[in-house]
Amino acid sequence: MSGETKVFTLAQVSEHNHRKDCWVVINGKVYDVTKFLDDHPGGDEVLLSATGKDATDDFEDVGHSTSARAMMDEFYVGDIDASTVPTKVKYTPPKQPHYNQDKTPEFIVRLLQFLVPLVILGLAFGIRFYTKSTAA
Repeated sequence: MSGETKVFTLAQVSEHNHRKDCWVVINGKVYDVTKFLDDHPGGDEVLLSATGKDATDDFEDVGHSTSARAMMDEFYVGDIDASTVPTKVKYTPPKQPHYNQDKTPEFIVRLLQFLVPLVILGLAFGIRFYTKSTAA
């Protein structure tokens, strides 16, 4: 590796997206994995599908070994210009109201949530008291 690190845009890396010329971006670094396609345990399709985007999440999700991470140095060709990589947006599901299947008014539901446990507790004590008094 020379003293000066090359910096590539995502568009430049995306041009290297076929079997005879395959580059991927992982953790802000660009790797030419063309020579590794045949040896990749997951198959060449996995690497080919990772071109043209930041493949860091795909790489990390698999859980690569320490030796696999060490091998990456021999395929390193430069860094990615971070300003050319689209920012990731975390999906936030829309807020939805609680679904009330039987359309029971909310105050009745809350009242029952309070009263039903009290009735059960009262029955438990009542049965216990009744069994003790009839046994004597």
